[in-house]
Amino acid sequence: MTLSRRAFFGTVGGAGLAAAVVPDLLRPGRAQAARWKKRLTGADLDTNSRWQVAGTDLGIPYVLENGSIGYLFGDTFNSPWPEQPNNDWRSPVMLRSAVHPGDPGGVVFDSAAKVAGNGRAPEIMHNGHNGIGIDGVWEVTVIPNDGISFPETGRQLVSYMSIQNWNPGPRNALWKSNYAGLAYSDNGNDFFRTPLKWWNDGDNANPFQMWTMQRDGDWVYVFSVRSGRQDGPMMLQRVPWEEMFYPESYQGWGWNGSNWGWNRPCTPILTGRFGEPSVRRLADGTWAMSYLNCATGCIVTRTAAGPDQVWTGEKVQVFPWEEPGLYGGFIHPWSTRDSLHLMVSKWTHLNNDPNQPSTAYHVSQFVGTR
Repeated sequence: MTLSRRAFFGTVGGAGLAAAVVPDLLRPGRAQAARWKKRLTGADLDTNSRWQVAGTDLGIPYVLENGSIGYLFGDTFNSPWPEQPNNDWRSPVMLRSAVHPGDPGGVVFDSAAKVAGNGRAPEIMHNGHNGIGIDGVWEVTVIPNDGISFPETGRQLVSYMSIQNWNPGPRNALWKSNYAGLAYSDNGNDFFRTPLKWWNDGDNANPFQMWTMQRDGDWVYVFSVRSGRQDGPMMLQRVPWEEMFYPESYQGWGWNGSNWGWNRPCTPILTGRFGEPSVRRLADGTWAMSYLNCATGCIVTRTAAGPDQVWTGEKVQVFPWEEPGLYGGFIHPWSTRDSLHLMVSKWTHLNNDPNQPSTAYHVSQFVGTR
């Protein structure tokens, strides 16, 4: 198993900030918007002693049907790094917490999905694990994109990617997905992968592979980009919350040459070289978006008055010199405009050599402002 998806090598490219601006953005000592609060996973923490969650990927927070928070992790191990033998590879895994991220001690996990008390946290859905998956195609692993829940029914949905390979590809892509799919759970523990899929194309150019989802009233808004942190567009769709399993119910947000409107072919709302996106509606009604700008290596945020409104320019929240090897930056749904909590993933190697074992693979909590 190669894991080149995790590595970010500092390449400047794509449609992000101009290369001439990058040195100033990355200059140590420049004022930062977010500060490190605590590390949430690792071999030395109770996530390992209680649930055997040591080195892990992502940490995407979403509101569960009971009002607490679920945290979705991708490739997860009981060792600090994936290369260690007998590392108990699982994905996706979910830990849970009712603790507010703004508490002095930050996020504290209190349970794991599919576990009564303490014990090994298993993966919450089927994973092909370097084999033929449930769809008859080769599947390296299954990586969660985002989660959403519906108190009216008690159902939860997880968007995920079926990963075909971790090989570099066109437009600086770091990996290729087979498709994006939806899985559901009616008990909060066991998730079942549905037949509904958004298939990638042979050129790895489909822009509906990495999702983030946010409900607002009767609609769920879906922002998506290509797999692999590559150059490309960000798209926006919406779907009635009760119809997420019906592809014909998804409406694109598009430009017709004169104006923007719904129920049209999708038009890019942003272009760049995007990492995994995260969008949340804050308590005051502001919409906040975060992602890794792969041109600068920074976790950045934007805000808007609504999902289909104009987004602000990028605000840098976390610099790569603060958290070397960072990639994901996921907005906690209990964030406010003055207390924006980000779950930031990290992956680093000995001596910055991607051919050497990784020395850190974990998630940290940062807090900034919108």
